[in-house]
Amino acid sequence: MQVLFVEDDAMNRRVVRDMLSVAGVEMTEAEDGETGLRKIDEGTFGLVLMDLRMPGMDGLTAIRHIRSRADAKAAVPIVVVTADTGLTIRQDCLAAGADDVMMKPVAMEALFEVMGRLIAAQDAFAI
Repeated sequence: MQVLFVEDDAMNRRVVRDMLSVAGVEMTEAEDGETGLRKIDEGTFGLVLMDLRMPGMDGLTAIRHIRSRADAKAAVPIVVVTADTGLTIRQDCLAAGADDVMMKPVAMEALFEVMGRLIAAQDAFAI
């Protein structure tokens, strides 16, 4: 599986890359929403991890752009990874089209649980 992590903080990207590599999962990085959208145009991803607060295009805007695509890439599972603890953050993310929301710092067990659930849901939908 190929994962795209759209996150402006290099250290956060490195930590998640290290977690994913334990399971043999490859990760592509993008430092902002616009770069993330270009990477989606260029590649095929089984999952997108999306930060919310980034310079330029924020995560919610990027999610809306992905969901508005007219191709199969519009259905890629998207998990928001955020430190934002606002009262409506989960609802805002889901309304924008995210499949789930994880809080930073990301725990390896939680990341793999979310990935497993989303993969299982995709497999069930494909049957």
